[in-house]
Amino acid sequence: MNVRITSVAWQPPTPRFRPEPAAFKVYTQRDLASIAPLRRLDEARRFEMQVVSTVLPFRVNQYVIDELIDWSRVPDDPIFQLTFPQRGMLAPEHYERIAALIKGGADKATLDAAVHQVRTELNPHPAGQMEMNMPLDARGERLDGMQHKYRETVLFFPSQGQTCHSYCTFCFRWAQFVGDKELRIASSEAARLHEYLRAHAQVTDVLFTGGDPMVMKTRHLASYLEPLLAPEFEHVQTIRIGTKALTFWPHRFLDAEDADDLIALLERLVESGKHVAIMAHYNHWKELDTETAQAAIRRVRATGAVIRAQGPLVRHINDDPAVWARMWKLQVRLGIVPYYMFVERDTGARNYFEVPLVRAWEIYREAMQQVSGLARTARGPSMSASPGKVEIQGVAEVAGEKVFVLRFIQGRNPDWVQRPFFARYDEQATWLDHLKPAFGEEKWFWQDEYAAICADKLGLEEVAE
Repeated sequence: MNVRITSVAWQPPTPRFRPEPAAFKVYTQRDLASIAPLRRLDEARRFEMQVVSTVLPFRVNQYVIDELIDWSRVPDDPIFQLTFPQRGMLAPEHYERIAALIKGGADKATLDAAVHQVRTELNPHPAGQMEMNMPLDARGERLDGMQHKYRETVLFFPSQGQTCHSYCTFCFRWAQFVGDKELRIASSEAARLHEYLRAHAQVTDVLFTGGDPMVMKTRHLASYLEPLLAPEFEHVQTIRIGTKALTFWPHRFLDAEDADDLIALLERLVESGKHVAIMAHYNHWKELDTETAQAAIRRVRATGAVIRAQGPLVRHINDDPAVWARMWKLQVRLGIVPYYMFVERDTGARNYFEVPLVRAWEIYREAMQQVSGLARTARGPSMSASPGKVEIQGVAEVAGEKVFVLRFIQGRNPDWVQRPFFARYDEQATWLDHLKPAFGEEKWFWQDEYAAICADKLGLEEVAE
């Protein structure tokens, strides 16, 4: 058999997309009137946005406005709902109180006092973040800007990272961004973090969170991270960085002033033997669907860092199994590991965004049915409650009773983890504290021990159940 071989001249590969350098332009509440697309909305809706953003933080940038929002679908566009204030985010009585003060021309002190009161009624720090999660140093002093809830993992809130490129409207960390020092969790003392880690060899993972650590200059981020490469921190195996920058400002990894320094820092961490996990927050497939976002993902992955995707299930944005299935499929195609579907936290604008637990489970289940095994790494729906991360595994009928099947993915006591337990079926429940033990039990199996942990943490003789 004769085979003819035809020579073909080599052609260079098509270059990967590289965006033109972009200027970072941000808008806050005082700039609402200058956001051009908002002028298409009627005056009443613009006033509602002014009222809500007086209470809840608002920040958006030009990339989000130009690249992620379909303004022909506003107000129903999911990214618009994700980033712009909506009237329903405040309870009617809270909205009317603030709206009346603004319309009446109240002085700043009066308005600020009313706003502060509303914020305190919105459960600004759920799941015991201030009282239960902050550890003590060797001198018995509380370590502000740090949380140690689970044995292996320490969270650190660097002070330079306590903002974001844009704010998510549902964010359970909203209290970080309203300028009230009493509500803020932050630390500028890298030395105290490193001292704590030296004394706690059981810690394998450090999560840098915020806000968003990726708003920081690389040199500041490096001052926290590079000391962890010393032999004395060999027990710290994983460095996690929680960020929304891959959505809200992917230029941070591409052409920002110190983007190359950031990429070099990630490479050094990986080459040292640390596992570097970028904990990326995604809420909709549209956030992954721009060329700039995908170029940033490729560049981060080229460092050897792993991108893991997590986000809450929220009404008005992604309460549709088709959205989650499409997002998880796209994440897998881009080399991202689907990690968590969370239940919306019991804080802030929860009444606007929350979804009943039974519906959350149905959405998760239906989305999972549409994807391959590689996307089924996403755990959920998971409630990050004070006792731990509680996953809804399903709805079942046991001994003639319809129940939720639950388990701890993480717990304040590691012995609770992976132990199934059961709650009475409740179509209206949206959070763990709405559920009651099944089968006539008076308490959860973990309840007495959790009360003792709380009493010890809070220095009380007993804690009410």
